[in-house]
Amino acid sequence: MAAVGASGGNAVDPAGAQRYAADWARAVRRLGFVPLSPAETERLLLGHTVRLAQLLRSAEPVTPVAEEVGQALVAAHLTEPGVIEWTVRTLGDRFAGEVLGIAAVPPGVAERIVAMQAGLAAGFARGLRDRTFVQQESIARSAWQARDTVEEALRDSEARFRAVFRGAAIGIGIASVDGTIIDVNESFADMLGYSVEELRQINVTALFHPDDAAGMWELYQELIEGKHEAARVEKRYYRKDGSAVWTDLAVSLIRYDDGRPRFTVAVIEDITERYEMQQRLRFQALHDPLTGLPNRTQFFDTLDRLVGPPHAPGRVGVCFLDLDGFKAINDSLGHDLGDRLLVMIARRLADCVAEQGYLVARMGGDEFVILVDGVSTVDDVIAVAETALAAVSAPVCVGNQQLAVSASVGIVDSELAGTSSAELMKAADATLYWAKAEGRGRWAVYDPERSARDSARSALAAGLPAALDRSEFVLHYQPIVSLLDGRMTAVEALVRWQHPELGLIGPDRFIGLAEETGLIVRLGEWVLRQACQDAQRWHAEFPAARLVVSVNVAARQADAPAIVDTVADALASTGLPAELLQLELTESAVMGSAGEPLRTLHRLAALGVRLAVDDFGTGYSNLAYLRRLPITCLKLAGPFVEGIRDNEPDDADHRDERIVDALVRLAHALELWVTAEAVETEAQAERLRALRCDTAQGRLFGPPGPPQEIVTRLRGPM
Repeated sequence: MAAVGASGGNAVDPAGAQRYAADWARAVRRLGFVPLSPAETERLLLGHTVRLAQLLRSAEPVTPVAEEVGQALVAAHLTEPGVIEWTVRTLGDRFAGEVLGIAAVPPGVAERIVAMQAGLAAGFARGLRDRTFVQQESIARSAWQARDTVEEALRDSEARFRAVFRGAAIGIGIASVDGTIIDVNESFADMLGYSVEELRQINVTALFHPDDAAGMWELYQELIEGKHEAARVEKRYYRKDGSAVWTDLAVSLIRYDDGRPRFTVAVIEDITERYEMQQRLRFQALHDPLTGLPNRTQFFDTLDRLVGPPHAPGRVGVCFLDLDGFKAINDSLGHDLGDRLLVMIARRLADCVAEQGYLVARMGGDEFVILVDGVSTVDDVIAVAETALAAVSAPVCVGNQQLAVSASVGIVDSELAGTSSAELMKAADATLYWAKAEGRGRWAVYDPERSARDSARSALAAGLPAALDRSEFVLHYQPIVSLLDGRMTAVEALVRWQHPELGLIGPDRFIGLAEETGLIVRLGEWVLRQACQDAQRWHAEFPAARLVVSVNVAARQADAPAIVDTVADALASTGLPAELLQLELTESAVMGSAGEPLRTLHRLAALGVRLAVDDFGTGYSNLAYLRRLPITCLKLAGPFVEGIRDNEPDDADHRDERIVDALVRLAHALELWVTAEAVETEAQAERLRALRCDTAQGRLFGPPGPPQEIVTRLRGPM
């Protein structure tokens, strides 16, 4: 405020000028938007207040300076109408008294104040006018520039479109909403074999392939109706020469500003080569390359569609066919001839069910499958299987060879609901195995009960190795007694499986499985060692009994190169005297022994163990060969003993008795011990005793039992 006083002398009241400027600033901010801060606004208006006050005290003209102040207010964007009204009014009412400190305004000052009000208002108005002119000019200039920019962009866009339209490697066509072609590019014309002028005279419907015409016109109508703004499909078109071309078609709808359809733009690419390649690949993916039949992928896809719905009605049948002895044909005549045979068989199978429309597929190798859908009963499926077998069994001429071919068929018939492809084919595979096992050139029908038995058998086979590792096998022993005095002279070790779920299982359920899987060697070794261990414990406690333990040796076990070392080690590790161990071998295993097997028997006998022929009389024995074998005992097969029923035998009993008599005489002539198996009655024992049979075993003398029962018997009266 010192500056104000300095410039205006005592003519301006600094405090009054400050108050007036503050009130002016508050009024301005109250009346409208001010782009300045409160402090900046007050400083600006304080300057104008001081200038106007000095102007009133001076002799210079008022109007020019007042107009400048009015224009300055506009320049500061203080343009609200109320601002000029407040300013002009307070100049007359308050300015002289507050700023100049004049209580009564002299006439000369009053006139200058009026002139100042007019000049301020005029300057304010002129400032508004000038700013309006400037803004209008700026807007007009921007509009002209925008129009020029839009027109230039439009020209550039049209130029680019024409360049793309003419030079594009893919076809582009424009058509009206009724399908009349408006324009196409050269690529479009070349693709269809027309000229551009010819296509401009054609409706797009004339180019549709008959198979696609209805669908294409429906798609075109949906575009026109606004259901879609664009669509993309793979469709066929006709070329001018009548051939078809596959295209990747993308169609877009162009509308007027009001939304009405105007025309369509189609972008078309020739994909004929790609489509044909896809078709070839699809065919190869779903067909067998050798026979051309559907492959397993297509078969399972079709079967899945049938059984997929959870409540699908009807039935379905499967004939799973496998050629008999095809490997022998391949091995003897060569794979080339085998492949030609497969092609002919495939053609026959397809032809024999062609009228019914059933699917014939090659599953691989020499396996084929026929999907019989829409059947009523299993007899319908059996009829298809018999037709297929008849077609296969007809003589086949391949090259210079005439072959007789047969096949086996597994048949499955099932309700569609509640089954699956995997279950059907698993059943068909199992049934085919049954047909193979029953002989060649036949069919078998799936039996759920038999399948359950096979599954249980397979489960047992799978569990055998782990069962042996977990020590789930136990030995039971059946007494062998002397027919002369009834004394127990030996026991036969019989293995049992203490299954954790099924309980105690007899050998009839798992020994065959062990032989098939090769586990019989490990299992037989365990039986041998355990039997020797038990026998040594009995020998140590009852040495006078001289109880012999008889252990069965399977043919595969006997053929093992290490059998002699295994027996020797079992005797050595348990301490059992060799003469207290008897090894039982089947008749077929010892009667045909020659070369190394015969040497093995002699090496076993050299250890001091006894050798017995089990189930003697059931095979085709070379009786003269017996004298060459180092055996000590013959065990008569149970069927001969079972034929001896009572004290008054019929003719059949007499025959069995004569056979037993002959076998006992033969054995004694060769200085062999004779044991009769399966002795059930006292009458049988008496007959055997009369025939001078040495020992016997069977339920009459005690069933197989755990080792403790043998101990109990040894402790009783001998």
